[in-house]
Amino acid sequence: MADTTYAMEYEDIKKYLPHRYPFLFVDRVIEIGETGLHAVKNVTGNEAFFQGHFPDYAVMPGVLQVEALAQASALFVIFKYKLKNKPVYFMSIDKVRFRTPVLPGDTIDLYVDLVRFGGKVARVHGKGMVNGKVAIEAEMVAMIDLDK
Repeated sequence: MADTTYAMEYEDIKKYLPHRYPFLFVDRVIEIGETGLHAVKNVTGNEAFFQGHFPDYAVMPGVLQVEALAQASALFVIFKYKLKNKPVYFMSIDKVRFRTPVLPGDTIDLYVDLVRFGGKVARVHGKGMVNGKVAIEAEMVAMIDLDK
């Protein structure tokens, strides 16, 4: 991603996203470019969801991987278009593909690319990579509530 404009640490991210522990799944933003973002989610064995998913073989639930991509997408749109404190609601998440399990100790590199933004609707493509392999891909559409 060229033309890096900004990077964020955990406390900075909380200024843009309303999510908090235990439901904030973006730990750091490596770079924000003109058309996308690269962030990371560090997956630790201490996360509560591993107690039940699954006790004998801990795997990060796919729906939480999607949530991590969704949060990274919202963060990019909020930052790029200066929409701080405006709620982002996902309208659709399509073409989701899970390619490899995400395990405790993994770091998910979250890549978000803006496909289109018009009015108050954003379309993005997201991809999560673990150790250079695609773990998840999805296309997402979100609506930003500009009236709030």
